Amino acid sequence: MPHLPIASFTFGDGLLTVVELAFMFLWIWIAVGVVFDIFRSHDLSNWSKALWVLAIFVFPLLGVLAYLIIRGQVMHEHQAADRERFAAFQQYQRPNGARSHVDDLSTLADLHERGLLTGDEFERAKARALA
Repeated sequence: MPHLPIASFTFGDGLLTVVELAFMFLWIWIAVGVVFDIFRSHDLSNWSKALWVLAIFVFPLLGVLAYLIIRGQVMHEHQAADRERFAAFQQYQRPNGARSHVDDLSTLADLHERGLLTGDEFERAKARALA
C-alpha cells in the first residue's frame, strides 16, 4: 500500500498565511474607502461615479491605484473636512445641558456661515434647538 504524504503545516506557512490575511484586510479597507469617497464626492457627476466604480470592479488594483493617484488629494480634503465637521459637532454638544437656546442658535449660525452645515441641515438643527 503506497504511503500518502501527510501535509505538514510549519511555522513559516502559518506566518505567511497571517501576512497574506493582513494584506487582504488592508486591501479591502483601502478599496472600500475609495468607493465611499467616490460616492461622497460632490464634484463628480453621476456618470463619473459610475465609471470609477466600474473601473474598480473590472480592474480592482488598477482602478483603486488610478483613483488614489488622480484624486488622492481630494480624498485627503474630504477626510479633513469630515474631521472638522466632527470637531464642530463635538463643540456643539451640550455639556450637561448648560447652554441656552441663544447659544445653540449662535453656534449653528457660525457653523452655517463657515459652510459646515448646508441650508437644510441648518434649518433642521434650528428647529430642534427651538423645540
